[in-house]
Amino acid sequence: MGGAAGSGAELHWRALEGLYSSAPVNALFDSSLEVTGEGSARITFEVTVSAFHAAGAAHGTIYFKMLDDAAFYAANTLVTDRFLLTTSFNLHFTKPVREGKVVAEGRWVSGRRRVFVAESKLVDSEGEEIGRGTGTFMKSRIPLSSLPGYTA
Repeated sequence: MGGAAGSGAELHWRALEGLYSSAPVNALFDSSLEVTGEGSARITFEVTVSAFHAAGAAHGTIYFKMLDDAAFYAANTLVTDRFLLTTSFNLHFTKPVREGKVVAEGRWVSGRRRVFVAESKLVDSEGEEIGRGTGTFMKSRIPLSSLPGYTA
């Protein structure tokens, strides 16, 4: 991307990555966020036995968290002044996952004013889709600039 607008977008994207890293909940996971462009984000994380349910595979909470985060950050690339809030999220489990690297890919679908829709998918280390979700996100009254970790 070139020009001042590109530079501003890049700064916003890097600040979103900083925001993700600074969230206390993310200290619980071996994960990282990469904003890959306007309307897209990728979270790479490692599933370990600490996230397993009693039957020896990752609990659905890890699916939800990573799908929600990837979709959320994809949508928040379009909003430079306010933090978005998840207002609904629908997810589908397609395959259990055990240990290993998983990637959550988020993609903005629609909305540019107050309500945003984004979708995400989870792919395991073999390249197979293991889950998919769609979320609705709404602008909050919380300025991004007021949040620790967000420095544009």
